[in-house]
Amino acid sequence: MDMDLAGEKRLLQLNELDEFRLHAYENAKLYKEKTKRWDDKYIQHCKFELGQEVLLFNSRLKLFPRKLKSRWADPFVVLSVTPHRTVELRDINSSGTFLVNGQRVRHYWGGDIKRHKTSLDLVDA
Repeated sequence: MDMDLAGEKRLLQLNELDEFRLHAYENAKLYKEKTKRWDDKYIQHCKFELGQEVLLFNSRLKLFPRKLKSRWADPFVVLSVTPHRTVELRDINSSGTFLVNGQRVRHYWGGDIKRHKTSLDLVDA
């Protein structure tokens, strides 16, 4: 066995291993950037103002499914909004506050929903 030849071969293998690691790191970085662009495409950018009424999405309702029950909870009042879309809410009826992700909140326009006449209503009349 030639020790000099074995040493050179070992250094060559270590350099190749380092190149493989850098290549894998670069591929992981490209994959993360691509995934982030794809995820950011589906983010809804809503602006909430202080004192505005909003609805809160109830994600636990699917455990007890009901056909006609809405997953959006009663109106809440916006107390503060952070730059990272965290919204502090207060229930209209109580004084407790809590923080939620801005993706779980949507604008509440208020008022009653007007029922439009359908063709079935015209037949019954």
